[in-house]
Amino acid sequence: MPLDQSTLELLSATHRNHELPLQCPPMSNTTDPHSGWRLTSHYIERAGVPAVPVSGEIHYSRLPRSRWEERLRLMKAGGITVVACYVFWIHHEQTEGEARFDGNLDVAGFVRLCGSVGLEVVLRIGPWAHGEVRNGGFPDWVQAAAVEHRTNAPAYLALVERWFNRIGAELRGLTGPDSNVIGIQLENELYDQPEHITKLKHLARAAGLRAPVWTATAWGGADIPEDEVMPVFGGYGDGFWVDADAPWDPTFRQHYFFSHQWDDPGIGADLREQLAGSEAAPPRSPSTLYPPATCELTGGMATAYQRRPWPNGNDVAAVANNKIGSGSGWQGYYMFAGGTNPPGGLQESQATGYPNDLPVFDYDFHAPIGASGRLAPGFALLRKQHAFLAAFGDRLAPMPSTLPDSLPAGVDDAETLRWSMRSDGQSGFVFISWHQPHIPLVDYPAAQFKLSFGEETVTFPRKPVSIPSGTIARWPVNLETAGVRLNWATASALTVLGPDSSPTLVLTADDGIAVQLCFPDGTRLDGPADAIGGNAYAVDGGRLVTLTATSEHGTLAILVLPAAQADQAWVLDTPRGRELVLSADPLWVGADGLLAGSSQGFPRPRRYNAASGGFGDVPTSLPLPGHQRRPIAAERIRAAQPVPASFGALAGRAAAPAAAVVEHLSEVHRLDLPAASDTGGHTELEIAWAGDVARLVVDGTVVGDRFWDGSPWIVETSDAGIRPASEVLLQILPLPKDAAVGLPAEAQARRDAEAGDLLSLDSLELIQWTGWTEQPS
Repeated sequence: MPLDQSTLELLSATHRNHELPLQCPPMSNTTDPHSGWRLTSHYIERAGVPAVPVSGEIHYSRLPRSRWEERLRLMKAGGITVVACYVFWIHHEQTEGEARFDGNLDVAGFVRLCGSVGLEVVLRIGPWAHGEVRNGGFPDWVQAAAVEHRTNAPAYLALVERWFNRIGAELRGLTGPDSNVIGIQLENELYDQPEHITKLKHLARAAGLRAPVWTATAWGGADIPEDEVMPVFGGYGDGFWVDADAPWDPTFRQHYFFSHQWDDPGIGADLREQLAGSEAAPPRSPSTLYPPATCELTGGMATAYQRRPWPNGNDVAAVANNKIGSGSGWQGYYMFAGGTNPPGGLQESQATGYPNDLPVFDYDFHAPIGASGRLAPGFALLRKQHAFLAAFGDRLAPMPSTLPDSLPAGVDDAETLRWSMRSDGQSGFVFISWHQPHIPLVDYPAAQFKLSFGEETVTFPRKPVSIPSGTIARWPVNLETAGVRLNWATASALTVLGPDSSPTLVLTADDGIAVQLCFPDGTRLDGPADAIGGNAYAVDGGRLVTLTATSEHGTLAILVLPAAQADQAWVLDTPRGRELVLSADPLWVGADGLLAGSSQGFPRPRRYNAASGGFGDVPTSLPLPGHQRRPIAAERIRAAQPVPASFGALAGRAAAPAAAVVEHLSEVHRLDLPAASDTGGHTELEIAWAGDVARLVVDGTVVGDRFWDGSPWIVETSDAGIRPASEVLLQILPLPKDAAVGLPAEAQARRDAEAGDLLSLDSLELIQWTGWTEQPS
């Protein structure tokens, strides 16, 4: 039902300074100082300037080495500044004494490649890591050892010391005061042994590992030694770890609100209860030594057999925007680039004592960059936030977060607008996130803000505006650029282009919200804008608009992008400076400093030219593309057999069918795949299907699997080992009507519409992506 506009009041907030004065902890200042990184209690400094780093998780051991560089360049183009990755012990040393660091296990090569791409690294060395990996990352021989795991027991520490020394030997010369390895995480989800984390740090340092920032996960009320490690937090809007029929849990719902509570008792709760038999401690208070930092904001979500969430782009972007508005000093995502588990059954499963069965191979995670390299909708939305952080992070990072005077009554409150302010007492940004999954919000009918900065009060816009459901915005207040002050805008700040002497401020229209700009007395605005009184102007947010604002102190060009174009905006650092490029397809900056990318057909990147105030085509060198999307024929060679409603359970969670069950009961199709063209790109097999479990079998070997959640299954054909003469079989197991699995709403609706078990192969397509590079002018 619509909100009652007659009861709405001004949305007010009063700037609040940091509660405690700035201090500099020993870490990164006197202990492990670094040439580029320094911690303070309010913010992080990068190269001597306050900044908000953005880290994205990618697992080198879950990706073919041939994909590393493209993924890393794509991550950087999406605004990632720091790569985070687990070093999974079980991936490296399945047999005791035979540690491998070759191929896609070459952690040193990965760190070097990150450096050459211009990315910094956080190594999450465990030794227990979780990451939906068997034994939490312990090799089977470590798991079976008669030691007290994850404690300071000497026999266990001897195993860890040997492993850390092996990592240290591989990374010799790659960590230290000038290294791109700027962080090391110890353990993961360890709640009550601060002395063990301290000991692990001692062992890692003795192995030669160094970083200015040492971290440990702090959710679940974890007791960690803050003088040794910085607490890092997470935020997921949904998760596979709750029961299949559980309602939307409050621990997920809290992340769709602005808050100064950073702890989340829900992350890892099932493992805590299953493996340790304990519940979360009371939530931790924010640290007084360090700024709020995250390492696991939802980039997507893994799919377990018994519960299969599928977050959409706004689900991901709203959580991220909320954390920035709540005062985040470090944005960290898990996962940012999905992958594929190595063969051998190394995934988390009930067979190894975990409450959930995960796919044997699939670790796409519905991440912003999927396992095949396909971009999810969340990538573009996060990319805009990251461009904002890159351009304005030096101002934003020291700004404390101020919550509104009137707060939502709780996680069930769907009427109070969700917003916050970060400010320095004179200027700042208003963050709005009017979105949540599962229980849609209605449009907020009349929003008008009253912000108090000491003796000044800013009330905007001139008349209340409706905030459509789905709005995720960052509106500037008293933003000064090149001597020109923008009092306020009802458009989101994206970036600043050009040299300091003649910059261009880029704003993006928010869908369904009229763009208004306001300037101080004496500022002249030239361009297509209509004066609406009070030094405010209305701008057509449905088209590209260029304006020029002139004050007695300077001149500022302003570019307003319509919402549709903003979703295609890429802000890239190139040898020519910061550039704004529009592209619907993936692109990045190559090693030569020129643009590169991949496209279905001819690429159409367009670069902004400040001199002309418009976008011009980027010349590309591209071979003639062939068929971009081709339907694939499939021959059904075996019908499905009757399937039981249950394959067992553990702790009330449905168990996945065993491999033999899928092999013998599935419907089987033989795929007729033509040879892919060599266009310097890659080829995807897109499978639209419905059922329970699907597997891809190439030349008699299972190479991929998927639990159905309504999303298409996208497989990179070369990575799956599909060659021109390969026999490719697709196995689909029906989903029984009464199986105890939780599905997304649309998938469940399709399931409900079936009279019996659900099984369908809807379509098969081969998608050719063509690689291209910018043609030098």
